[in-house]
Amino acid sequence: MKTKALFALPILLTASLCARSEPPATAAVVAAASDPTTISIHEFMFAPTSITVPVGTTVRWKNLDGEPHTVRSVDTAFSSNALDQDDSFAFKFDKPGTYRYVCSIHPQMVGTIVVKAAN
Repeated sequence: MKTKALFALPILLTASLCARSEPPATAAVVAAASDPTTISIHEFMFAPTSITVPVGTTVRWKNLDGEPHTVRSVDTAFSSNALDQDDSFAFKFDKPGTYRYVCSIHPQMVGTIVVKAAN
């Protein structure tokens, strides 16, 4: 009887993994990555971690994690409230410079926006 149970266990595990009720966030990460001014928050990371944009660009961060995150610039130029899953935050960069930002809830999450003056 133990032998049958051992063979059934991998089948049950596979079935439970295949029966996920929510789609994987990977598709959303790929979709967000196709927009160069959208930064995904996924698996406790900002992706991409660094982008360069011209002055006047609005950058949007979208939280794809099940945990809340924030977006706060180190120099206090911008700051979001806690973003729940699927929430987003946007900021328009009107001045050239390098803007470093962090998730204030998870300080290991960091990123950089480089804003270049128009030529």
